[in-house]
Amino acid sequence: MIQQTENASASTALTASPKVWFITGASRGFGRVWAEAALRRGDKVAATARKLESIADLKEKYGDRVLTLELNVTNAAQAKAAVEQAHAHFGRLDVVLNNAGYSLVGTIEEASPDEIRALYETNVIGPVTVIQAALPLLRRQGGGHIVGTSSNLGHVTLPVIGYYASSKWAFEAIHESLAEEVKMFGIKVTIVEPGAYATEFGTPDSLQFSQGMDIYADFKQDFFGHLQNLERGDPNATPDALFQVIDAPEPPLRFFLGNQCLPWVRKAYAERLATWEAWEEVSNSAQG
Repeated sequence: MIQQTENASASTALTASPKVWFITGASRGFGRVWAEAALRRGDKVAATARKLESIADLKEKYGDRVLTLELNVTNAAQAKAAVEQAHAHFGRLDVVLNNAGYSLVGTIEEASPDEIRALYETNVIGPVTVIQAALPLLRRQGGGHIVGTSSNLGHVTLPVIGYYASSKWAFEAIHESLAEEVKMFGIKVTIVEPGAYATEFGTPDSLQFSQGMDIYADFKQDFFGHLQNLERGDPNATPDALFQVIDAPEPPLRFFLGNQCLPWVRKAYAERLATWEAWEEVSNSAQG
């Protein structure tokens, strides 16, 4: 039955179950939770991580339904090879999920240009490399779904992690443009925007710290104290919601995960609109 499904027409294959996923950053956090949840529901997964040993147990648990691949998304040649290998192995890719990323912790003044470049290499250029490798394959098979893990910080920002937020703003803009560009090929795009969750994202493996300046020490201490008091969601509660988006005939371009995001973003946009409207007359006077 599986072989018949894989040999079906492109249009049938893309709507049939099980789906085939390609997931970056599958060793921990949402990537790990979603990879295992997809496998448990009977889907197939090409799971990638920087260190192959960190996902080796997936092969032991799920056998031939998982393909584990080493991938550092900053290595363009490796990304292209991984995507192509996954597609050849399973015969198609239904969901290409960019999840790999990390946060740079430091004020705007503290972070070095090299640190900012490295952040963008992983959080922005890396996903683009994966997308560019996947697009010819998705076009050839008649469609697919590109999914990117962003953040509610793709709409709003906080001090001390402003560069991380900026990488997500860029990530959002790229995916919004992409959605319009690939719609004609039957390719769908969704940006998943989690709020605060109790994942490994706050561990040293997912954080890089800029060298601190004494003048910001008290400010950052207060900020970190605020973060520690945030209510964090359970990442294991997220797969069913994600699957509803993945399985929808018309999935949304943007999708919040958790109950914290919409109130915060609604307030931020209301404030922006109020400011723009207050200055509308001055803005219009500059039209000429």
